[in-house]
Amino acid sequence: MQTIILGGGCFWCTESVFQSVKGVQKVTSGYMGGDAASANYDAVCSGTTGHIEVIKVEFDDTVIPLEVILDIFFTTHDPTTKDRQGNDVGSQYRSVIFYTDEEAQKPTIDRAINKLRNMGIGVVTEVHPASEFFVAEEYHQDFYNKNPNQGYCQFAIPPKLSKLRKEFKEYVG
Repeated sequence: MQTIILGGGCFWCTESVFQSVKGVQKVTSGYMGGDAASANYDAVCSGTTGHIEVIKVEFDDTVIPLEVILDIFFTTHDPTTKDRQGNDVGSQYRSVIFYTDEEAQKPTIDRAINKLRNMGIGVVTEVHPASEFFVAEEYHQDFYNKNPNQGYCQFAIPPKLSKLRKEFKEYVG
């Protein structure tokens, strides 16, 4: 089992993508990367804590390797925009990867980013060691499955899931 923390915009979107992936055992929405001693949705959205909306992805790397997790991540969000994903603007929506095992994960992350840059893609995704993870409020957990008719969800999430099913069908559970 491995754990990686990913920030790619609103955590409702990234959570819904990775909940659909074979080998992913658990996805938890939360906050990481800030300077404040604690984090909650209102404070993070204010932009004053420095935290990022992220998901903690716990996965079985014998079923889905980290390389594929990263390919899915880079395919289902825009790693070329700083502090923005679609209509979501602010530092809490920046593209970031927090690794939990430098020796095992950092080289793979670096290769994935370099591969994109070598293809001419201007990746701005930040890479950092994991810091304290603050679990998001309960109403944010499994948000899309609980609120499929919510307007933002209907607009933002289906295109990401469609891209996942099209490009990674062998990994969709």
